[in-house]
Amino acid sequence: MRSSKKAVTAVAFAAAAALALSACGSGDDTAGSSSVADVSAAPKTKAATVLDQPFTKPDLVLTDTRGEKYDLRETTRGKPTLIYFGYTNCPDVCPLTMSNISLAKRELPKADQDKLQVVFVTTDPERDTSASLGTWLKAQDPTFTGLTGDFPTIQAGARQIGIGIDAPKKEKDGTVVSMHGAQVVAFSPKTDEGYVIYGEDTTADEYAKDLPKLIKGETP
Repeated sequence: MRSSKKAVTAVAFAAAAALALSACGSGDDTAGSSSVADVSAAPKTKAATVLDQPFTKPDLVLTDTRGEKYDLRETTRGKPTLIYFGYTNCPDVCPLTMSNISLAKRELPKADQDKLQVVFVTTDPERDTSASLGTWLKAQDPTFTGLTGDFPTIQAGARQIGIGIDAPKKEKDGTVVSMHGAQVVAFSPKTDEGYVIYGEDTTADEYAKDLPKLIKGETP
């Protein structure tokens, strides 16, 4: 049973998350795991990490999958919003996270599905063009919003909510790896603040349990 709540400050989470980068497909996140654990002495007992000092929604103006300007704050104002930073060539964590959210969303009543905004911001904008990002997200959920743009802008926006990302780099075997924090941040429709964090191990069932509350701006 997952019953107790875990609350941390946005500052504490940002300090830990900045060190907790995941290389999708690398299979090596030892440092990241220990960093996140340092946020709270209590063991994790539920999917949601509730922040007692929420994040301000990032001031991000990027390009969506239709090639049009997308002002994150303005477009999602007053709407329950999940934000995730990742990339389409990721072989594991990114597609699994989007798939889990998509599966959970399908369990909601149609009216609530229409309210929920899911925003995927690429950490690999050189390869994730508007077109390729749109094709990838369509296979996940056609209602998800994909955003791309210049890397410095994306990196600065991620930092505003405690997500650390590094510029993609090519490995010796030719594989391009994007190091990024794998947390999903939920923003309240009441305050537009990011008040709940989900880690990469959050399951579809856990999202399904929490989404009805997140859509109302309640604490899961």
